[in-house]
Amino acid sequence: MKQVLDQVIEFFEKENWQFSKIEDDSALQTAFTSDQGTWLCFAQAVENEATTRFFFYSVFPMKAQDHHLEIAEFITRVNYGLSIGNFEFDFSDGEIRFKTSIDITEDGFGLATIERLVYTNVLMMDRYFLGLMDVFIGKKLPVQAINTVEGSCENMMIPTTYNSPPISST
Repeated sequence: MKQVLDQVIEFFEKENWQFSKIEDDSALQTAFTSDQGTWLCFAQAVENEATTRFFFYSVFPMKAQDHHLEIAEFITRVNYGLSIGNFEFDFSDGEIRFKTSIDITEDGFGLATIERLVYTNVLMMDRYFLGLMDVFIGKKLPVQAINTVEGSCENMMIPTTYNSPPISST
């Protein structure tokens, strides 16, 4: 199998993204700029005997010093509806990031998979960037910030039925 980071390098070169190698060549660093802001991104491959995993992170450009509970609420509410990836918040240092990842099989994975993981990642950070910033600076409550980003609750897709397994009474 072609080395994971070699495939990521091939993707970055195809997309004309500037990048650098870090951490003993086990990760790559790049940056992404949108209309909302600029942030660092990291591509990391974790390979061992049992599995190979690929992670891609978008790191919010500032660390939270205040409003930890509000940021955690914002992230929890956003994560609840996501099907791919998730926001993470490190309470110890205030780092906020969005992560996409995949376990890689023996067949490996190709540029199309890398493209989906990377672009899903940066587009999710882009989508929620201003809402996160509003909570970060204390301008809006988490629900208000999410409604600004996603629209009002009337426009949100909310399931009307749930297929929960029956609860056993043993």
